[in-house]
Amino acid sequence: MDLPVMPPLLPMLAKPIQRIPSGHYYEPKWDGFRAIVFRDGDEVEIGSRNTKSMVRYFPEVVEAVLAQVPARCVLDGEIIVASTHHSGLDFEALQQRIHPAASRVKLLAGTTPALFVAFDLLALGSASLMDQPFSDRRAALEDALAGLDGPVHLTPTTTDETVAARWFEQFEGAGLDGLIAKKPDLGYQPDKRLMSKVKHERTADCVVAGYRVHTSGPGVVGSLLLGLYDADGTLASVGVIGAFPMARRRELFEELAPLVTDAADHPWTRAAQESGTRTPLEAERSRWSATKDLSFVPLRPERVVEVAYDHMEGLRFRHTTQFRRWRPDRDPRSCTYAQLEEPVRFDLREVLAAGSR
Repeated sequence: MDLPVMPPLLPMLAKPIQRIPSGHYYEPKWDGFRAIVFRDGDEVEIGSRNTKSMVRYFPEVVEAVLAQVPARCVLDGEIIVASTHHSGLDFEALQQRIHPAASRVKLLAGTTPALFVAFDLLALGSASLMDQPFSDRRAALEDALAGLDGPVHLTPTTTDETVAARWFEQFEGAGLDGLIAKKPDLGYQPDKRLMSKVKHERTADCVVAGYRVHTSGPGVVGSLLLGLYDADGTLASVGVIGAFPMARRRELFEELAPLVTDAADHPWTRAAQESGTRTPLEAERSRWSATKDLSFVPLRPERVVEVAYDHMEGLRFRHTTQFRRWRPDRDPRSCTYAQLEEPVRFDLREVLAAGSR
């Protein structure tokens, strides 16, 4: 492979802001795996956000790149999977694609095929475009990918703030994550947070049902484990709070000590024993870090905390939540899924199609 922009390459990043800024290009914020695609003739490399190769996990994306994109180019974009159960994205199915067994990779490539959504063009032919303004790179990207209808897609973009605001509300119903805003004169600078992202933020009252010990050792809380009660009265594991100053982590260890209970008496352990399945925490093991220690200190589910979150992925918070305040006035049993706001469903196909209009 001999391109004007070569792997490994760290992607340019976005910093969070609260409101949609004026005078920018606006794009949907895709909820998938960030990917930089390098093609030089018959050679294809797909670099992840941390520059690790993803080629072996997504053979169908490699085939699509060879069939649909220019023979010599570098594209920045996102690998996504469309749900087979509803009209939106399926991040959980995407996570399942990271599997060590080649036979499993081949099977999943057929049953849950991935798509590639391009949103920047870093090189074309023998020329690097990274120093060019984004407005020029976007125009070149549209020319390079003209007429495509999948599995390689061109992300929609607009300079109309009113349209962007509508996308922000509508596209969440297809599982998207908010908006990305790019200045027209922005050059491409790897690993720099020069773009902006606007994400949804909501709050929920959750039960604190346990904690993980901090990597620094005993006596320090790493993350609080959150639960919500479902319609059957079962306490489900829904996510974590992880961002606390070190001094606060030590205080939490002391504050939560009176709630520590025997694992055999904890609702997650009992439910697993009765059903013969793994606990909710064991079931959430990350395929990116299969050896991650998910053991936890069980707590009696008596304390309620208000957290901020962006959106749900199935029955869990998609990302780590943010602490807002303790809610001593709330009955833990009142912390149910019914309180959560559900976005109106929107068809992913309409989002993808908007990029070719």
